[in-house]
Amino acid sequence: MLLGGASFRLLAFRVRNRLRNIAHLRNVWISSMPFCTQCGNAVTARDQFCWRCGTRQPGAAAAPVAGSDPLAGVSPRTASVLSYVPGIGWIACIVWLASDRFRHDRTVRFHSFQGLYLFVAWLMNDWVIRPLSHFHMVYFEVDKLIALALLIMCVFMMIKASHDQAYSLPVFGELAARSVAES
Repeated sequence: MLLGGASFRLLAFRVRNRLRNIAHLRNVWISSMPFCTQCGNAVTARDQFCWRCGTRQPGAAAAPVAGSDPLAGVSPRTASVLSYVPGIGWIACIVWLASDRFRHDRTVRFHSFQGLYLFVAWLMNDWVIRPLSHFHMVYFEVDKLIALALLIMCVFMMIKASHDQAYSLPVFGELAARSVAES
């Protein structure tokens, strides 16, 4: 299509004004916001996926390496001590037993199994012995004595584990040693 005189002048005027506006903005930093390649939604440069349509964005930050071990910074001594934290140590025990890092470390596995058996004793005390003491079947509060004994055992084992000693508690240690031998 050929442009007539008026159309050509209007087009030239628009191009000139646009160039003039760009020339005025030379010292101003203009941030261009990236957009999703699929739906056109505004995304940031760090987004790996569009929040609206879920499309993977090119040039996004690389995903973490799948082979990196999140437990690489945990020493065997720390793992052994954390196995005896009262109340939540069972979570650490399961993580240590399931991880590849401590799969062949017999000391950490021993402490993890012994910590799990101590946690089972806590549960038995809370779910079985404590309700029996509230029904006055037992005339003194034996559940509190057992809870105190278990707490002392946990603290004692945390101290032993911090000195890299695999101390075997009377009943729990035997069970833990059997569990380590079987796994």
